[in-house]
Amino acid sequence: MTTSTTDQNDAIIGSRAVVSRDGDRRVARETKPSFKTTELIVYVLSVLGVLIAPLVVDVNEDGQGFSAYQGWFLVTLLTIGYLISRGLAKSGSPTRLAKP
Repeated sequence: MTTSTTDQNDAIIGSRAVVSRDGDRRVARETKPSFKTTELIVYVLSVLGVLIAPLVVDVNEDGQGFSAYQGWFLVTLLTIGYLISRGLAKSGSPTRLAKP
């Protein structure tokens, strides 16, 4: 549903381009930079929790426990999951267009 008017001060509804009052054209971005998202905060807190856990939980003589190897393996899995989620978030966003 795209509606437009002949006045340049009005915005075009249903389009990504927005005409500002001074005539400059801005292109809206769909995704935020990664440092502004809550998924980065959750990722960092999860990594810290996973890296602290092997320090707190000792490996028993029978092999039960949480070793540093298991901790780093889980950090690797968290990193893969975070990278996939950022890739999916960016896959639907358009590339930045230069001003014409």
